[in-house]
Amino acid sequence: MIDRTAVRNNANYLRNVRPIDPEEIAEYIEGTPHPAVVRETLREEAFDLRLREREDGAFVPVEESPVDPPGWAPEALPEAYAFAVEDLLVREYGANWHRGESGDELRERVRQLKTDYLYENEVEYDRVAALGYAIYHLPAYYATVGHVLDDLTENGLLDRTLRVLDVGAGVGGPALGLHDYLPDDAIVEYHAVEPSAATDVLDRLLEETGRNFRTTLHEATAEAFLGLDEGESPAAATDDPFDIVIFGNVLSELADPVTVADAALDALAPDGSLVAFAPADRNTAVGLRRVERALVAGDGDGAGPGRDAEMYSPALRLWPDAVPSDPGWSFDVAPDLAVPPFQRRLDEATARGETDEPGEFVNVDVQFAYSILRPDGRRRVDIEASAERCARMAESERHVTDRVNLLAVKLSHDLSEGDNALYRVGDGSQATDHYLVCTRETALNRDLREADYGSVVFVENGLVLWNEDEGAYNVVVDDETVVDLVAP
Repeated sequence: MIDRTAVRNNANYLRNVRPIDPEEIAEYIEGTPHPAVVRETLREEAFDLRLREREDGAFVPVEESPVDPPGWAPEALPEAYAFAVEDLLVREYGANWHRGESGDELRERVRQLKTDYLYENEVEYDRVAALGYAIYHLPAYYATVGHVLDDLTENGLLDRTLRVLDVGAGVGGPALGLHDYLPDDAIVEYHAVEPSAATDVLDRLLEETGRNFRTTLHEATAEAFLGLDEGESPAAATDDPFDIVIFGNVLSELADPVTVADAALDALAPDGSLVAFAPADRNTAVGLRRVERALVAGDGDGAGPGRDAEMYSPALRLWPDAVPSDPGWSFDVAPDLAVPPFQRRLDEATARGETDEPGEFVNVDVQFAYSILRPDGRRRVDIEASAERCARMAESERHVTDRVNLLAVKLSHDLSEGDNALYRVGDGSQATDHYLVCTRETALNRDLREADYGSVVFVENGLVLWNEDEGAYNVVVDDETVVDLVAP
């Protein structure tokens, strides 16, 4: 057995002198172990030593600076990952996997997955379902995670050494996106928790990740891994806290998502982040908000020390003594991806009637609800509303037909269909849906259109109206209204 302490001591001595060569260290270890054994030991110790392995096999220190925003804007699922998906399909069904009985089977399974999600049915992931899931969902889920992580990197909150837990890792979309989002000089201990047949697909796709993205696959349920199953010890749980816990499109599939997510908060480092995202459809997006609100409220009244976690983004609570109770259907939209070859093949081989449209098996829309929670109380922007300057959305009923000032988080892109621009907003106090409706854009209110999703805006002199048809408040932004971007 190799002397790990000696390996660590030698690595620490050399780290600031020159690149660490396993062959050189082997000469200083009692018994002169084989360099390959030293290299593997260094790999296992690399995270704690903050060392990354270069392509030439030498190890060098990881920079202390946090990850910079990488300008994440993928235009397509990278070719290596697309090839890996097709490799799995060819292995399973042969070169013509998209045709004949195999193509029909895959198409039927994708249709079933879409139906189950729509009606919130329990989803069973056998091998065919996992392959269908990879075909239909992998590209968009790959892109989503980077757009969400931008909220953390903009404030320097991602270290270059990260311990990550991916709960319900599925076929690997969030894992691959995380891998490509991070710089080449980062080092990651990635733990995937996935109990289904999706692990076969996940395992193959993780082969495409780099040497400093160290992966461990736990074939267990989230409940078992986090120690929630009665009478059982946590399944292969690590004693070290995680810097990020990801729930990527999985909360809606858990029997008790609040309990599972709450246990995941306990597994976080004090300055870690729980990152959850879900499809943009109403059921899953509103379900995500319910979990988010339960975790932020904790055992208290939704304010102060009773909270288990703080809302970091995007649905900031601008009134620290308030709790939202509206449905909370909110989602972001990013540019579409190019259609990957495997989706095109499956779609083009579909037998269609005269009324059937192509594109049934193409899914490249990047639309997602998300939430980032942190136990350290950090928020993406540290802004609070003032009763001296702003009206609460919770009190909009008393202001109908009045002009008021609001501090608001922009929680949608333009939802109109070509008429007056329409944006969902919130301030953390709302009990009913609120929208800003721009009936006349001017130089003084243009910030409303130009503000990104999650931005905070100050609305001066907006006209509050009740929309009976929608059961919501519309705040009219016109030529008497000023909108200023407070925080991008």
